[in-house]
Amino acid sequence: MSNPASTLTYAIGIPARFESTRFPGKPLALLAGKPMITHVVERALQTQLGRVIVATDHQGIADVAIEAGAEVAMTRSDHQSGTERLAEAFADIDVDIVINVQGDEPLIDPQAIQSVVQPFIHQPDLHMATLAHPIRQAADFDDPNVVKVVCNARGHAMYFSRASIPYPRQHDDMQAIDMLQHVGLYAYRKSFLLHYSSLEACRTEQLEQLEQLRVLHHGYPIAVTVGDFHCLGVDTPQDLQRAATLLIA
Repeated sequence: MSNPASTLTYAIGIPARFESTRFPGKPLALLAGKPMITHVVERALQTQLGRVIVATDHQGIADVAIEAGAEVAMTRSDHQSGTERLAEAFADIDVDIVINVQGDEPLIDPQAIQSVVQPFIHQPDLHMATLAHPIRQAADFDDPNVVKVVCNARGHAMYFSRASIPYPRQHDDMQAIDMLQHVGLYAYRKSFLLHYSSLEACRTEQLEQLEQLRVLHHGYPIAVTVGDFHCLGVDTPQDLQRAATLLIA
């Protein structure tokens, strides 16, 4: 794959923590015979965008990441989000754009990672970007585990929610609107990544448990690239089984 035609420099950060309420130790859980974090690193390396750095507080994860070909930044264990963990990891690294690839996305498409940085090429003042795809199943529209996003005419996010947005008051309107599912892949201008942790948390972020709402609350736009992006986050052992099925399909 070729890099985007730009003078910007990129790096991929993969935040990975061992502790997880629903699935402790999931970065090291075996998927098709390899730790899950290995799959994520391998797909990140395929983009050829730049350095791939796993940010973690666990030595076992660090060892596996290095073996898979990534660099490692050891971070504190008290971070509240992957974004904050990456801010510590990249504080002294010279790069323009940091891409946040979640450590529990073993099926992430390298093309999706490349796509998320495209808005920065044409929007020099942009602070942050993410992805979305059309909702494929009607049940997902009402599923609070599926995060929805509504965009404005510029392709910037107006709001993210676990609720059904935009809500069609007339049922027949459901076929006429674009219902988008958010893909939890982010890219930040490094200066904004470092600034994020200083932004005060907002009530909607806390209610929805969606950290990107803090960005919108403080008036910063988030560019949303819409495409046919296939991602599966692994939050539970059941998700791991689904991922294994898709890998061998």
